[in-house]
Amino acid sequence: MGELSVTRNLAAPVLPPLPRSTTTSDLVVDAIREAILAGRLAPGETLVERRLADLLGVSKTPVREALIALAANGLVTVSPNRGAVVRNVSTDDVCKAYEVRLLLEPWAVAKAVRDGGTVESARAHLEEARRLLPGTDHVPLSLANRRFHRELYAGCGNEIVVRQLDSLQELAALGAVSIIWEQSPTWRAEYDEHAEILAAAEAGEAETAERLLRKHIRQSLRRLEQRTT
Repeated sequence: MGELSVTRNLAAPVLPPLPRSTTTSDLVVDAIREAILAGRLAPGETLVERRLADLLGVSKTPVREALIALAANGLVTVSPNRGAVVRNVSTDDVCKAYEVRLLLEPWAVAKAVRDGGTVESARAHLEEARRLLPGTDHVPLSLANRRFHRELYAGCGNEIVVRQLDSLQELAALGAVSIIWEQSPTWRAEYDEHAEILAAAEAGEAETAERLLRKHIRQSLRRLEQRTT
């Protein structure tokens, strides 16, 4: 019996990529994250799926998916006895997150710049942060900064590094709002540092962007370490 011969059109993908859209689960993640950063969901508070679903006007399924995502990123802990709980984040936890960012993020941004990654969205997030500077609610500003950083490193071509940095950004955002900015109102200085980093990235100066970002993260880490002494 002859072998079955199948001719494949190599030019066509087996499965074409789906268009990216914001899902209900994504929106729920954003809402719960913002509530945690703002302190409306307090550290140690149990996150009851039904209650959250009722508050958000959604079913339990996207809430469950959102809690899994937030647990993976370190803002929520899950235990057999209590279920999902808002994580009690210490200064030491945030310091460790910044230490790993210091190792990974400057390299990732430099790699993205060398590979010609686009930084247009980073410019938009920097502009968003500039508009938020005069405000008294620093949670939106911290989230804008988080998005700015992600756009710079997301094009590094290493999905393992990107996933690790994504999870660290959650703790970094929480650390900025609840620890660093409570002690030192440095958000305007950080904006200026972001502008310098982006200018280097837009100019294709990978080494300069790497150096500036390393200095930027190290300064935040130094502020955190001063808090522990």
